[in-house]
Amino acid sequence: EAAMFRIFALCLFFISLPGAAVADAFRIEFLGASTAALANPHDIKLSPDGKQLFVSDVDNDRVAILDADSLALLGHFGADHQDGTHDVDFDPDGRLYVADTHNGRVTIYEMSGTSGRLVGELSERIRGPEGVLVHPNGRIYVGGAWSGNLVVFENGKVVQEMKGLSSPHDVELAPSGDIWLADTGNNRMLLLTPDLKIRKELRDAPYNFRGPRYQDVMPDGTLIVADKYTHSVKIIGADGTLLQVIGTGRAGKGPGRFTTPEGVELRGDTLWFSDSGNDRIVKYRITRQ
Repeated sequence: EAAMFRIFALCLFFISLPGAAVADAFRIEFLGASTAALANPHDIKLSPDGKQLFVSDVDNDRVAILDADSLALLGHFGADHQDGTHDVDFDPDGRLYVADTHNGRVTIYEMSGTSGRLVGELSERIRGPEGVLVHPNGRIYVGGAWSGNLVVFENGKVVQEMKGLSSPHDVELAPSGDIWLADTGNNRMLLLTPDLKIRKELRDAPYNFRGPRYQDVMPDGTLIVADKYTHSVKIIGADGTLLQVIGTGRAGKGPGRFTTPEGVELRGDTLWFSDSGNDRIVKYRITRQ
């Protein structure tokens, strides 16, 4: 059985939905999965030096830190004061911003190795924050999943707000400086300007989102979205073309299969996903066909 799994792990897994390109745009290779004791991991972010993965370990109420290559657990922090940890992002000075969801705040840490020292928080106008982005413009964008809004902080104060959303989750930077927002309860992705004007909306066919959660963006603007309830990851070109879908559309475990995936992180040709329903982080190689 182990030998058979090693054979499968070398294979490539693809599935395309109606409306996608005729031929898959990318070659996807499964590289491995974590074995650490994670519980419903959500968003993930590489450390500034690219050597570690910071994982929102939701049901353990902590940030878990994995080796980016081996996926071995290196450490963790926050379990003594976080509750329902959902998202993480770094600022240019290496401070870590964490969506401490059930406490209704974003916590801010000074990092030393795998230890975080709490130095501040943001909580104004947000309930149940599940997405946080530190933008190069110096502002912090927070998706309030329970308050149905996207709140913008500058110097610790609210300077802008977008209302009328439904359980918004991840907020991610596009190469242009625009912002991708997962408007999860509305089953759509929104591309926003930094001052929260809608540039583009992705919804309905061919995407057929069912609970899009977290995401990352390639340097050319290609969007990679974890679509929780289709148990898949969707790759969408900068022009809105659905290029490829990874996953079978049914819950599962193994190369090319996910159960309620959440987090996405990209570096070069390496992709990491939170295979949340299977309590693990999985690693893939992605190259253009």
